[in-house]
Amino acid sequence: MTGAKSILFPLLAALCWAAFFYKCRGMRRERRDPALLALLAAFAFKGTAFALATPKVAVAVDQKLGIPNLAALAVHLLGGVAFSASVLVALTFWAHAPEQAWPKARWRLIVAIVMILTMLSLWITAAAGSPVHSMHYLLQNVHHPVVAAYSLLYTGTVLVALVEIVRLCWRYAEVAGQPWLRRGLRIAAAGALVYSINFVNRASAVICVQFDLHPLEWEVLTVLGAGIGIPLIVGGLTMPSWGPRLSLLGTWWNNYRIYRSLAPLWIAMCQELPEIVLRSPTSTLSNLNYRLYRRVIEIRDSQIALRPYMNPEIAVRAAELGGEACLAGNELRAVIEAAQLKVALRAKMNGSPAPVKSSTSRDYPVFSELSGGGDLVSEAVWLSRVARAFAHSPVVAASVNDPVVAASVNDRRS
Repeated sequence: MTGAKSILFPLLAALCWAAFFYKCRGMRRERRDPALLALLAAFAFKGTAFALATPKVAVAVDQKLGIPNLAALAVHLLGGVAFSASVLVALTFWAHAPEQAWPKARWRLIVAIVMILTMLSLWITAAAGSPVHSMHYLLQNVHHPVVAAYSLLYTGTVLVALVEIVRLCWRYAEVAGQPWLRRGLRIAAAGALVYSINFVNRASAVICVQFDLHPLEWEVLTVLGAGIGIPLIVGGLTMPSWGPRLSLLGTWWNNYRIYRSLAPLWIAMCQELPEIVLRSPTSTLSNLNYRLYRRVIEIRDSQIALRPYMNPEIAVRAAELGGEACLAGNELRAVIEAAQLKVALRAKMNGSPAPVKSSTSRDYPVFSELSGGGDLVSEAVWLSRVARAFAHSPVVAASVNDPVVAASVNDRRS
């Protein structure tokens, strides 16, 4: 597992430091926010711990300072106790008002300091009898009573903290008003649960060695627990910041798709009614909302201009063919509207007189009125449905090219 850790741990260190610098931007606006300060401390502690846990870095640090297993101690204190305590403090200030959060946060910090001092004392005692660097400090020295006590204190403290993180995240997620905060807390809770596998594995080593088992044989659990759990924790805790940007990106992409889907209908109308275009189309997608708004308005203006050319018999024929094709609801309405627009554009291009519904025509509704929604988004979505039918629907093509309807239109021309 040394090779896997040499790759994974630097990546996790980079992830934690990236989250640290990303959240540092909030210091300009929230310089005195204790939750933000605690979160920054958590990322800094964990990023430093993963850097020191990288095998080559740990060996180099111990050799440079001349103190065996000092890097392991720093990893446990910074990446275990200090990290979990900082996350708990941040969650405490997220979940409670400041006057309620401060007493809870102080107790968490006091417990963390006591655990750190106790672990430091046990480590110094153990170091006096084991002056040799260990690649896997806990697993290779757990048969020593002092190291076993150190290991149980360390893993027990972090496990309790992780369970509390899961509890707070899940509890607060149920009442969080912001969707991305709610999602982030649940993801962080899942990450803490997965990451706890590491410490269950470390705690079980104390018992396993008593039965001549070798915990290093399932050290892969440590790699999997950290490799999955830490990204979930870091991602969940930072999600309230970057999640809304993801929503905006999703909205932009959806608007872009709608904008592009309107192109066949809009281009056909611009060719016959160039006066509707406010400005020439360009390839730039800057200010997409405005461009989408203009495209919707221009299509609607064209529909109004084409009203005199709407043929009631096309609506009837499209309704019949759509029913035969098992279309209903908005799909059928879109097909009928698209068929009428296609024939109206053709009539306008040929200079045909406005058709008049004959007295012998069957009493079918005429779908020449504007359909759609009450705002830009619903209007654009509706018109994109009409545009797809205009360009691709076989029912529209059959309605427009129907010989009976064509003959009726030709009779009116003559």
